[in-house]
Amino acid sequence: MSQSRTNPVSHPFLLLLVLIAHTAMLGLVMLSFGATAEVLKLAFIILIFDFIGAIALQFVAQEACTVDTVLLLVLGMSTIYQSCFGGLEFAMKHFIFCVGAFFACQISYVLVRNPYRAEKLKPLWYAAFFALVAMIFFLTGTRGIWIDLGFITLQPSEFVKPVFVLICASSIRTQLRKSEIHGIHFVPDNLLLLFCTAVIAGLQWYSRDLGSLPTFAAAAGCALLLRFSYLREKISVRLILCMGVGVIFLCIMAWKMAPAYVQDRLHTDIWSDMSGSGYQQVKALTAIAEGGWFGKGAGNGTLVNVAASRTDIVFSAICEEWGLFTAIMTVVLVLFLPAAILTVPPRSYYHSGLAICVAAMFVMQMTLNIFGSCNLIPFTGVTIPFISQGGSSMLSSGIMAGFLKAAQAPVLTGRPALRMKRGGGQ
Repeated sequence: MSQSRTNPVSHPFLLLLVLIAHTAMLGLVMLSFGATAEVLKLAFIILIFDFIGAIALQFVAQEACTVDTVLLLVLGMSTIYQSCFGGLEFAMKHFIFCVGAFFACQISYVLVRNPYRAEKLKPLWYAAFFALVAMIFFLTGTRGIWIDLGFITLQPSEFVKPVFVLICASSIRTQLRKSEIHGIHFVPDNLLLLFCTAVIAGLQWYSRDLGSLPTFAAAAGCALLLRFSYLREKISVRLILCMGVGVIFLCIMAWKMAPAYVQDRLHTDIWSDMSGSGYQQVKALTAIAEGGWFGKGAGNGTLVNVAASRTDIVFSAICEEWGLFTAIMTVVLVLFLPAAILTVPPRSYYHSGLAICVAAMFVMQMTLNIFGSCNLIPFTGVTIPFISQGGSSMLSSGIMAGFLKAAQAPVLTGRPALRMKRGGGQ
């Protein structure tokens, strides 16, 4: 039977904030470009999207409105940003994928809102995982990560992210199913998670795309920590020490055995090679400095002429035109998506795993993107969820937003009976 609780934040109040935020941004766009036809077109589409989204959310349980409303706000802001970089032209393709992300969120929510059913579908998640791995290996070309269909390009590795999160999620009931080989006790589900993580590491190495590896590692690390820390389970000091030593050993090996292009990024002084490997970061830092706190104004930036300005260094592009203050607020809003579940904490162990792994991926992606743009870490080319331009990444992020929504408003029906000495729920 579905349990309901009152959301501490009013749904109409949140939608009003969305409308005010988008109207204020559109007002700034109008100050830069005037009341042109393109500006009116942008304003009309954004406000209609808000209106239709608000109507759609009236049919959603009130306790689930927070994730949806924040997502609606972020997608509208993203469309405005992408339409104004270096000039004004409505980013139709980006907007279409934003709408797709919103619907992907609703579909994935329905798929996993029942933790017991989602747990039973785990063999399907493993099948999808290895199918995507096979697609990357056989269909993307020579050690590539893209599938070119002519009219559109797909990046299967982006869709591995939500599938991997589903693999990371686990129930207490699953953790109680232990096996033994030669006196060593282990949980088969945990070994499968480690195996999938190793497959991802090998595939990323093969595809020369190690930039996304920390994102998967963050999700796997949080999943394992949560699995070892569930109630009634004790972690020995020996296990903690062994895990710590293992992580340090793996980091050192990864550092020493990294490919040549990674080693180059690790040791490059961008200021001594401003026209070479340090070009993007130098331009990104310059754009942040020139934008200051409040930016040059929508459409007045020049970073748009640099490759990946709308994707890998989009934070710097926002800083240049809208200012560092607006860029920071945008980051906070994206982070509020995983934080929104704190308004209605997850009521199942399975959904807690989903939410924590999605939060780990989002935070790691944003950290790699922003810190890389600011030259605090080597440049990785990872996108910011919902803000960077991209079809596969946008849809993948929308799917994971649905997991957050499911954690906030689960349907706890069909709970299986537990016939174990040590009882436990999902």
